[in-house]
Amino acid sequence: MALSSKADKKAVLDVASWLFNIVTSVGIIIVNKALMATYGFTFATTLTGLHFATTTLMTVVLRWMGYIQATHLPLSELLKFVLFANFSIVGMNISLMWNSVGFYQIAKLSMIPVSCLLEVVLDNMRYSRGTKLSILVVLLGVGVCTVTDVSVNAKGFVAAIIAVWSTSLQQYYVHFLQRKYALGSFNLLGHTAPVQAGTLLFVGPFLDFWLTNKRVDLYNFNSTSVFFIILSCTIAVGTNLSQFICIGRFTAVSFQVLGHMKTILVLFFGFVIFGREGLNLHVVFGMILAILGMIWYGNASSKPGGKERWTAPLPADKSPKVASLSQSGEFDEKV
Repeated sequence: MALSSKADKKAVLDVASWLFNIVTSVGIIIVNKALMATYGFTFATTLTGLHFATTTLMTVVLRWMGYIQATHLPLSELLKFVLFANFSIVGMNISLMWNSVGFYQIAKLSMIPVSCLLEVVLDNMRYSRGTKLSILVVLLGVGVCTVTDVSVNAKGFVAAIIAVWSTSLQQYYVHFLQRKYALGSFNLLGHTAPVQAGTLLFVGPFLDFWLTNKRVDLYNFNSTSVFFIILSCTIAVGTNLSQFICIGRFTAVSFQVLGHMKTILVLFFGFVIFGREGLNLHVVFGMILAILGMIWYGNASSKPGGKERWTAPLPADKSPKVASLSQSGEFDEKV
């Protein structure tokens, strides 16, 4: 009974974590679209710096209130994480600018196989046939409903490669650092958010000027745009936290696969709320296929052998000569 209760509690927390991430991620996309498209605040990197500054403020307040205990993260690990994370943000922004929307979506989809490769190489992870096929179904479904025009050039291709690998490494590193140093999501954010805020707020205005030919200091701030900026920063706290919680509880691959539910929801609400054209049969088919693939992935990866870490056999005098598989453990986040 105790085991069942513990499993039920974990299942509830898992679902709550995913819902938290989906709600905050979809919310910030909608707010940012309004902020950029309607009010002309096109300074994406600077805005991300403001997001991490707000997140830093949240962690400082929580530490002052005693909800976050002092923890240690080696400077070398912190700098590697921030390097991956900042290259991810800058790379995605440049990739979106230099590539067609279709190729940008393909690049985003390629993060799943790259994340799988990182887990196989760095964590000795092995996937069952059902898990692999479910990932392919998700990729196919999301591709059908999002990929339209596909054109690429040399510099856009390089930007996409940098974006894909840095994002995959950043998400892998979230899980790695939480496991290795027993860091909760708040603790890890407390270490990383201040450095990301400082570097992005320093680089952001220059990068945004290079990308948009507009200066953030000359932007016409008014009460409405400031409200949306504050709202975006507030939601971003939840988005940053929920990402760390989800990757900490699961893995970067699971976060990528099930995270495409956000893409489907953004498309759906875009059609419903904003009345966009283009909701045709093949888009609906792609959405349904992606959702079925996500359900299949969740079921396949949770079964014994669905996603396991390969354990090398012990010496002959200590164990049988047959190689064995051990179920991969999950970092149990306590929030």
